[in-house]
Amino acid sequence: MAEISRTHQQLDEAASAAFQPGTCPELSVVVPTFNERANLKELIRRVDAALAGIHWEMIVVDDDSPDHTADLAKDIGQTDARIRCLRRVNRRGLAGACIEGMLASSAPFVAVMDGDLQHDETILPNMLIKAREGMDLVIGSRHVEGGSSGGGFSARRDHMSQMATKFAGRVLHAEVTDLMSGFFLLKRAVVEKAAPALTPSGFKILVDIIAVSPPLAMAEVGYVFRERVAGQSKFDLKIGFEFLGLLAHRASNGYIPVRFVFFALTGASGVLIYLATLKAALLAGAGFSLGNGAAIVIAMTSNFFVNNAFTYADAKLRNLGPLLRGLLFFYVVCAFGSLVNFGIGGWFYAHHQTWWIAGLAGLIMGSVWNYTLSAIFVWRHD
Repeated sequence: MAEISRTHQQLDEAASAAFQPGTCPELSVVVPTFNERANLKELIRRVDAALAGIHWEMIVVDDDSPDHTADLAKDIGQTDARIRCLRRVNRRGLAGACIEGMLASSAPFVAVMDGDLQHDETILPNMLIKAREGMDLVIGSRHVEGGSSGGGFSARRDHMSQMATKFAGRVLHAEVTDLMSGFFLLKRAVVEKAAPALTPSGFKILVDIIAVSPPLAMAEVGYVFRERVAGQSKFDLKIGFEFLGLLAHRASNGYIPVRFVFFALTGASGVLIYLATLKAALLAGAGFSLGNGAAIVIAMTSNFFVNNAFTYADAKLRNLGPLLRGLLFFYVVCAFGSLVNFGIGGWFYAHHQTWWIAGLAGLIMGSVWNYTLSAIFVWRHD
């Protein structure tokens, strides 16, 4: 505690002229975190230097990090009133953390940036100036003058980011160079209006804000994306699927849930597992009935555990008892889903005599059945 007090004594003194207790800051900097304890002190120091003379606060929204990032943020907050912490328990996801952090602000402007030191905090004053001048949303971009991916991205990941930006821009009809950016500043009124329609799952909250908002006055400020100093990157294949799910959700005007895209992709992977298992069983000399039965059970089991880990990560079944109960319910749901598939497909074939339409109709209705009943009986929120 003494170390923290010494660390922040200079920050308190430097900010005393701009920070008046009992008054609302002009800017809230929302920082979603998960295992970023090693970076937090340096992030605060850098933001403080960049925002000298500006009345600001930082809202650290931590997803119950095992490295106790929230504890450090709260300790710092005891000696620096500008640092606040929201600790989320049994909830995960960058988008949801950003939404909660922005809605916890009373400032007229809110900014979102990562806690890994890869975003360049020195452009925050320029972003704020543009917002003061009337911009609804100001985006930190790696793809305009003054910006680059620097050493923070591999060439492959940079290419994927630019491709995703082009794809998202066409879906959303938004002329923005860096829709994948997690670094932006906007008027809090924009967030307040958009919040009821935002999707809390996923990583690309900027795309969702633009999608659900009326046309916004937007600007971009270039910055160089830095290399991560400490900790591990959160980017993985799941984020890519979440992004595709979000685009499908918005392109369908909200009719296709983001989670359903995950569920459907998991089901598709289950088909491959089913075919591979059946082939292996037949090669091993098992009869078709035995091999087919084993393949069905293995595919359903695989789907259950993949869905439990990714599709329903926020409602994940963890202990042995809930896992076994959930698996049993999932078997039952999928068994009835197969009957729905069979019945709908047969009806379409009898009336239209087109095998692929009948098969697709049965597959879609079976998937919808499995998704709906799984959410109610398997991964229900108590």
